[in-house]
Amino acid sequence: MPYRLLKWVTPNQLTIARILSAPVLMVLVYLDDPATNWVALVLFMLAGLTDYVDGNLARHRNEVTQLGRKLDPIADKILVTASLVMLVSRGHADAVPTILILMREFAVSGLRQVAVADGVHIYAFRAAKWKAGLQMVATGMLLVNHDPFGLPMLAAGRVMLWAAAAITLWTGYDYFAAYFRQVGQPPSAGAPPSSFRDEPEV
Repeated sequence: MPYRLLKWVTPNQLTIARILSAPVLMVLVYLDDPATNWVALVLFMLAGLTDYVDGNLARHRNEVTQLGRKLDPIADKILVTASLVMLVSRGHADAVPTILILMREFAVSGLRQVAVADGVHIYAFRAAKWKAGLQMVATGMLLVNHDPFGLPMLAAGRVMLWAAAAITLWTGYDYFAAYFRQVGQPPSAGAPPSSFRDEPEV
């Protein structure tokens, strides 16, 4: 990755740019035209790319900050959920899996705050990465939604969204199960009370 091309850009600026792209995506989805659909997909993909770049750039420059750790997962959730809610409003995404995804994200975010207060250490599950990936793929397909070149993009996106909702609920259950398994147990020897705070939220 030619990081020298980004020497005037900080990782946190890339994360904030991802957040700011959400309202633009909402407008593009609202316009609901094949041309704006493609623009929305390109913007969504570029915003998703910043998720990869900002983390690697922060580690490459040794610029990892608490603000970046907190904003990065929030930016991902804003990008996906804003797009999905607008897609539901335009009739391109199903409401039920979207609501299930939103419920899980709110519940796990709240759980993590409770776990920090209780000194419980819950680490990110590998399946949570699949959850994030499926959500991104499903959202990208639904942003196109007009079945270009005869490809059933809309139908495939809806199937992928249900799959994303299923794995999202599964990983949410894992987080809650891990928390309740550890409640009441003494902290591990040598584990700093704030170690959970440094884990990425997915």
